[in-house]
Amino acid sequence: MAPVILYPAIDLKEGRCVRLIQGDMDQATVFNDSPVDQAATFETQGFEWLHVVDLDGAFAGKPMNAAAVEDILKRMSIPVQLGGGIRDMKTVEGWLAKGVSRVIIGTAAVRDPDFVREAARLHPGKIAVGIDAKDGLVAVEGWAQTSTLSAEELGRRFEDAGVAAIIYTDIARDGILKGLNFPMTLGLARAVSIPVIASGGLASMADIERLTQPDCAVLDGAISGRALYDGRIDPVEALALLKKVPASSSP
Repeated sequence: MAPVILYPAIDLKEGRCVRLIQGDMDQATVFNDSPVDQAATFETQGFEWLHVVDLDGAFAGKPMNAAAVEDILKRMSIPVQLGGGIRDMKTVEGWLAKGVSRVIIGTAAVRDPDFVREAARLHPGKIAVGIDAKDGLVAVEGWAQTSTLSAEELGRRFEDAGVAAIIYTDIARDGILKGLNFPMTLGLARAVSIPVIASGGLASMADIERLTQPDCAVLDGAISGRALYDGRIDPVEALALLKKVPASSSP
């Protein structure tokens, strides 16, 4: 039983590190004017991965915070997964060439699933699918539009594609500290063989403790944003708790 990976999140808006409420760009709280400094802080705290989203890029359909992302990549020694505005192979390969360890494809996974399959074939282990759901249905275009697809249906489309992970976000909980949607997330993780990373609403150490329970062994990881920034989650304590899981579950 591998420990659940805790991914600290850096969401980029106009070059700054922000958190949104339920994906609303008009409800952005700036937590750090220097994303690269924030990334360095996360690395110093002991995190083993970094989750970065180009929010402006998600709405524009192309990278919009490239300079900030590149600064982070130059500074970090831990792997970075990046989403937001990645909708063609040129963008995928451009980011991989610059040092992104895993690119997250969201809107294009709904619009053009063959693109995701081809990207995963060409770059094994480097492609993740972002599934953002509102009331159980997948949202696209920076969460501005809702499709008719369920999260489970979309996940199953990529079962044999070689996708490295699915990042599942419950939009209704994102940024408002309501706690992860464990029933929906675990349901998706059980329905597909692709590793699932939980996102949206991680609120407290209680959520971290919940991630150590045996049923959460099906999850690859969880993403934390606002709760890390406002001190509701102690990074050292959270990482230590998650790392104890394999030892405590051994005979």
